Amino acid sequence: MRTATTIEASGFDSWSQQADFVTEAEKLGLDICWVAEAWGSDAPSALGFYAARTERMLLGSAVMQVGTRTPVALAQTAITLSNLSGGRFVLGLGASGPQVMEGLHGVPFARPLARVRETVEIVRQVVAGGKVFYSGSEFRIPLPGGDAVPMRLSMRAEHRVPIYLAALSPAMLRLTGQVADGWLGTSFVPEGSAEAYFAHLDQGLARAGRTRADLDVCQGAEVSFAPDEETLSAMVASRKKELAFSLGGMGSASTNFYNQAYSRQGWAEVAAQVRERWQAGDRDGAAGLVTNEMVLATTLIGTEDMVRQRLRVWRDAGVNTVRLYPAGDTMEARLATLGRAIELVHEAGGGA
Repeated sequence: MRTATTIEASGFDSWSQQADFVTEAEKLGLDICWVAEAWGSDAPSALGFYAARTERMLLGSAVMQVGTRTPVALAQTAITLSNLSGGRFVLGLGASGPQVMEGLHGVPFARPLARVRETVEIVRQVVAGGKVFYSGSEFRIPLPGGDAVPMRLSMRAEHRVPIYLAALSPAMLRLTGQVADGWLGTSFVPEGSAEAYFAHLDQGLARAGRTRADLDVCQGAEVSFAPDEETLSAMVASRKKELAFSLGGMGSASTNFYNQAYSRQGWAEVAAQVRERWQAGDRDGAAGLVTNEMVLATTLIGTEDMVRQRLRVWRDAGVNTVRLYPAGDTMEARLATLGRAIELVHEAGGGA
């Protein structure tokens, strides 16, 4: 299995500290560093800077929201970062959710599946280097009704640009299996993943005449090591409000893909109750409904032996790349956690 992490460029006390974390992570042997966008700093600016500071590891956007930039603008960004980094860029795309898209960017969230599918097709057309011509339900290039004719970029892609999709819903998972090079997943419970995730991915792969070998399954979770059971209990308790936010506060009043994912993996009743409490403003009550099992099943928190065993379960479930979110109050602590976790991943599934 390969190793990865996801960061927010503005996530530490200073921008330079985050850059130092990236360069040190590469020295530890990390294979991929994904840079998040969400509702914080943009991903491409930081990725260009990190490309200049690193030499070996891949750098990816996780994720750039489809709909906030035109497909051709996404392709321009991807080609530029790929060429600048010597072919080390991976384009991670996602539909996001109605709150971010409509509440922050002011663009419609409607028809995300068609928007993502058409964006991937257009990006690949641009990367191929020909004139761009596309007629879909969401995008039409050139725009009809005027005098414009198809154009091609004045620059060329010097390297292949892999495309990964962030997906949680069954329809988006099927699309991922059909068109993407990799799947960026979250809220992952390996014991329930065959039905909740892989069945849909496999349907998409079959439609395209592909197999699991054609798709990099990149799953992420927080990793933190507990020296004893008492510390572990405190760790689990402290994570319950974060999980309650995912179940109750992410998305909009009508759409929460995280809640739906947990529901498909055996916690439908609890997930619904957490969301109801959270939406009603009872944050502590929502967190109190989250069980220890829910936290441990979707994280890599525990003693070293527990984490080691959990990684083997992830490997056996079909995970190719483990995306690690190392815990720690300082950069040094996070790097120490990351370094040990990388070693355990290699033990469980072999190095890159």
